Amino acid sequence: MPRLRVAVVPVTPFSQNCTLLWDDETKEAVVIDAGGDVPRIMEAVTKQGLNVQALWLTHGHLDHAGGVIELRDLLNARPGHTPVDIVGPDRRDAVLLDNLQQQGEMFGLKGLRNVTPDRWLAEGDQVKVGTHVFDVLHCPGHTPGHVVFVNHALKFAQVGDVLFQGSVGRTDFPYGNHAALIDAIKTKLLPLGDDFSFVCGHGPNSTIGAERRSNPFIQ
Repeated sequence: MPRLRVAVVPVTPFSQNCTLLWDDETKEAVVIDAGGDVPRIMEAVTKQGLNVQALWLTHGHLDHAGGVIELRDLLNARPGHTPVDIVGPDRRDAVLLDNLQQQGEMFGLKGLRNVTPDRWLAEGDQVKVGTHVFDVLHCPGHTPGHVVFVNHALKFAQVGDVLFQGSVGRTDFPYGNHAALIDAIKTKLLPLGDDFSFVCGHGPNSTIGAERRSNPFIQ
């Protein structure tokens, strides 16, 4: 099986883990949660010689989606480049994506543009990086339309702001739901198995097993 490569590019003042996934053989790639600092993301793409085919979104917060339009336009402007689609999250985050510019202004961040995905995602959908297939899980609570990307063959996931090393996503927003978040973790992420590793939206990587054993929010 061609190897899947992973690189994390910290972006925005919130130190969000923008994630690059690519097939090591074909260099076909996706970028997950291009929240900002787009020149830094482009530098990483260029350094690895990647052919970015899609921009995936786990949810609609500005630190995850604020740079998506700028990055898409830069990628599409490259000669001979296949048009790049914006994929995800679940449609229930539309209200957040429709107000990214306003979100940014509240935090003093200029230049954010509202996002309308080319494809919304839902529980049970699948997306691909080259030949690597990821299942889509709807994991609400942090936001209503948050999704997670899971590759069962490689026992790897990108979980956005659902689960962190030693913590879980914030739910103190008007649309947040702590019970729904914990339920999604316990019914959708923990059953993946202790040997699953994951990249989260902020902070260091972890494994399902490590969080099952020591994360105080899901004991």
